[in-house]
Amino acid sequence: MNQIVDFLNGIIWSKALIYLCLGVGVYFSFATRFLQVRHLKEMVKLLFGGETSETGVTSFQAFSIAISGRVGTGNIAGVATAIALGGPGALFWMWTIAFLGAGSAYVESVLGQIYKEEQNGEYRGGPAYYIEKGLGIKWYGITFAVATILGVGLFLPGVQSNSIGAGLENAFGISPMITGFGLIAVLGLIVFGGVKRIGKAAEIIVPFMAGAYILVAVVIIFMNISELPKVVTLVFKSAFALEPAFAGIFGMAISWGVKRGIYSNEAGQGTGPQAAAAAEVPHPAQQGLVQAFSVYIDTLFVCSATGFMILITGMYNVVSPAGGFIVENLSNVDIGPAYTKNAVESMFPGFGSAFVAVSLLFFAFTTLMAYYYIAETNVAYLIRKFGPSYGWMISGLRVMLLGATFYGTVKTAGLAWALGDVGVGMMAWLNIIAIIMLRKPAFAALKDYEKQMANGVEKYTFDPKALGIENAEFWENRISKSGDKKKLR
Repeated sequence: MNQIVDFLNGIIWSKALIYLCLGVGVYFSFATRFLQVRHLKEMVKLLFGGETSETGVTSFQAFSIAISGRVGTGNIAGVATAIALGGPGALFWMWTIAFLGAGSAYVESVLGQIYKEEQNGEYRGGPAYYIEKGLGIKWYGITFAVATILGVGLFLPGVQSNSIGAGLENAFGISPMITGFGLIAVLGLIVFGGVKRIGKAAEIIVPFMAGAYILVAVVIIFMNISELPKVVTLVFKSAFALEPAFAGIFGMAISWGVKRGIYSNEAGQGTGPQAAAAAEVPHPAQQGLVQAFSVYIDTLFVCSATGFMILITGMYNVVSPAGGFIVENLSNVDIGPAYTKNAVESMFPGFGSAFVAVSLLFFAFTTLMAYYYIAETNVAYLIRKFGPSYGWMISGLRVMLLGATFYGTVKTAGLAWALGDVGVGMMAWLNIIAIIMLRKPAFAALKDYEKQMANGVEKYTFDPKALGIENAEFWENRISKSGDKKKLR
C-alpha cells in the first residue's frame, strides 16, 4: 500500500504541479493588479458584513467554514515537516504561495458564487458546478466531484484524526480507540445538521482556536525577542540558498514550502469554492475577496505562528538528503507536532504536550467538519446529475467519512499524510486547469464590482448577461425577480 501511494505521489506531486501553482498564482496576481494588496481593507470590511437567509449563510460563516478547511493539522505538523525537510527557508516559500495563492483563491471562490445553484433549500456550488456550467464539460465536472469525494471524504480525514489521536495519547494517555469513538460521535451530530449547523459551529470555534494559538506564539516570540532578527534573516537567507548550511537543499526548501503551503491554505485546490458558494451576498466578487483573505489568516498568521515558535526556540532538526542531519537540535524526536510541542515546552515546562494536543483537536476537528461539507456538496452535484434515486449517496458519504475518521486515529501517520497528499494533488490538478480556462468571468466580476465601488452605489447588483457570462442561472433569476436591469458600464 505504501509503495502504491508513494508511486502516485511521485506522479501527482512532480515539479510540474509546483511550477503550475506558482505560475498560476503569479498570473492571477498580475491579472487582478494584486487585488490581495489593493483590496485588503475591503476584504476585512466584507468579512463582517452580509446577511444570512433560509438558503445561505453569512459571509463570516462561509469564511469560517473555509478557514475550518484551511486551518488544520498542516498548520502544526505540516509546517514542522517543511522545516525539517526543506530548512528554515521553506517558511518563506509558504508565505510566497500564500500571497500568490490569494489571487487563485479569489478566482476559484468568485466562480463558485457565479455558477452556484439552489438545491433543496441550500446554496450549492464549487468546481464541479463551474466546470460544467462555465466550460460545458460535464465529464470533467463529474471527474472533479468523484476525485473530491474520495479526497476529502476518504483520504484526508485520516490525516486530521491521526494527529488528534496521537496528540491526545501523548499528552493525556487517552487511547486512540476512545478518541476515535468520541470524534465520530460529536462529528456525526454536527454533519447530520447540514450546512447551517456546520456554519454556526465554525463561526464559534474558528475565531477562538486561531486567536488562542496565535496569542501563545506571540508570547513565546516576545520572550525571545532578541532572537527575532536572526530568525527572520535565517528564513530569507535559507530561502535563496544564501545560508551555507542550507544551500544544498535549496530545491527542497521551495518544494516543501510550496507543497505544505498548498496543503495548508488550499488556494487553488478547489475546496474553498464550496464554502464560498454557500454565502448570501449581493455580488460574487465580495465572497471572492473574503476567501482571498482567508488564505492570509491560514498561512501568514497561523502557519507563521508555528514556524516562529519552532525557529526562535531552536526546537527543530533539518534532515540531510544524503543521510543524517544538517541541523540536529533534538534527539530521538519524530518530525511533526513534536517540534511545536518542544518549542512550547522550552518556554512553559509541562504545558507543551497539552497545548499541541488541544490545538490539534480544535484545528483538525473543524477541518473534518469542512471536509464533510465539501464532500456533501459534490455528492449533491452527482445526485443532481443522476437523479433523486441516488439520494442514498449522502448517507453513504456520512458512513464513509466517519469510518475514515475513526480508522485514521489508529493507522500510521506516514500513510495518513501520503494518502492526504494524493487527495490534495488530484484536486489541485483538476481545479487549477479549470480556473485558468475560466479566468475571464472571474476578472469580469472583479471589474464590475470595482466599477460599482467607484460609483458609490448603495446596493450592489450582479447581472451576468451584461458582463457576457452565460449559464449563471441563479443570478439571472435574481435579476429577473428584482426587476433591476440596471447595467453599470
